Amino acid sequence: MTALHTLWMGLVLLGVLGVLQTRAQAPVSLQPNFQQDKFLGRWFTSGLASNSSWFREKKNVLSMCMSVVAPTADGGLNLTSTFLRKEQCETRTLLLLPAGAPGCYSSTSPHWGSTHDVWVVATNYDEYALLYTTGTKGLGQDFHMATLYSRTQTPRAEIKEKFTTFAKTQGFTEDAIVFLPQTDKCMEEHK
Repeated sequence: MTALHTLWMGLVLLGVLGVLQTRAQAPVSLQPNFQQDKFLGRWFTSGLASNSSWFREKKNVLSMCMSVVAPTADGGLNLTSTFLRKEQCETRTLLLLPAGAPGCYSSTSPHWGSTHDVWVVATNYDEYALLYTTGTKGLGQDFHMATLYSRTQTPRAEIKEKFTTFAKTQGFTEDAIVFLPQTDKCMEEHK
């Protein structure tokens, strides 16, 4: 029994050390000279790619949503997204806390209670932004997501191609990459 307990504790410790090591090294490069103040404002979630089982099940019913990025007093960001869910508009705010270099954030999933790392990989601030998120869901399930944000509901073909290329370099297959259809519902800004 003691040997089994020792083995279990050793595996847990290795897991924790692995997570710490993973957090120290970003799996993607960050936007050089990221300027948080230029990143603020309204964005549309135009594209998603994920390894999540939830995403695979729901991707065909998802539609574009609007998000507003606003600064917090402690140097972080509030990412407030409004989306259509069961024929009603739902709004959720995610707190992104600075986690190292500019453009690198962490957030806690309100649903799972787990910490997710979020990186702003590329942006030109006035047209598009590519974000990459990693973390765990539930019982240690690895979670990865690439997101394309655009300032308009109709990103240019070149921006969509940039997102597709980025998602594929992160290991997402074609069927895990979705461009969300436009909708007029839930697109008004709430103060």
